[in-house]
Amino acid sequence: MTNDKRQKAIFLDRDGTLCEEVNYLSRPEDLRLFPFSAEAVRLLNENGFLVILITNQSGIARGFFDEKALHEIHAKLQKELAESDAKLDAIYFCPHNSTDNCACRKPKIGMIEQAIEDFSLDLENSWIIGDKAIDVETGFNAQLKTALVLTGYGNTEIEKLEKKPDLMAENILQIVKSLILL
Repeated sequence: MTNDKRQKAIFLDRDGTLCEEVNYLSRPEDLRLFPFSAEAVRLLNENGFLVILITNQSGIARGFFDEKALHEIHAKLQKELAESDAKLDAIYFCPHNSTDNCACRKPKIGMIEQAIEDFSLDLENSWIIGDKAIDVETGFNAQLKTALVLTGYGNTEIEKLEKKPDLMAENILQIVKSLILL
C-alpha cells in the first residue's frame, strides 16, 4: 500500500493578485494588500492547499531595488497575512530581466519546478492564480489548472489570452471560494 502524501498547491502571483499593482513595488511601505486577500489565503490554508507565491521581480535586474528590499516586502506581506491567520508556505521570485533568458521567469516554469523539488506536490489538483496572461500561460506550461483575476491588469489581459483559463473572477477571494466548492 502506498502512502501518497502529495499536497495540492495554489501558486499565486503577487502584484495585482494579492496586492495592489504598484509599478516596481520597491519599498515595504508601498505594499497594499487587497482587503480580501488575507481571507482568501486563510481559506486556502484551512482547506489543505499549500500556498506558494511565484513572482517575477525584474526591478532587481533593472537596479530599481535589491533583494534585501524584496525580502523586506515579503516579510511585511507575511506579517499582514499572519494578522488574519493566513500564511504563504513558500515564496519564489525571479530577479531577472526578460532579456536574461533564465529558466525561472514566468511564463517559464523554473519557480514551479523548484517548488516541486521542495515539496511533494499533487500537480493534478494544483492551480495558478494571477492577473496576467503570462500567469495563465505559466499554468498551461506547468500543466496546472489556471485562474485569472480581474484585479490588477486582469481586465486588460483578457484579450491577450491565447487559451481561456479554467476560472475567471473579479478577485482572488471569489476564485478561492469557487475552488473550495469544486
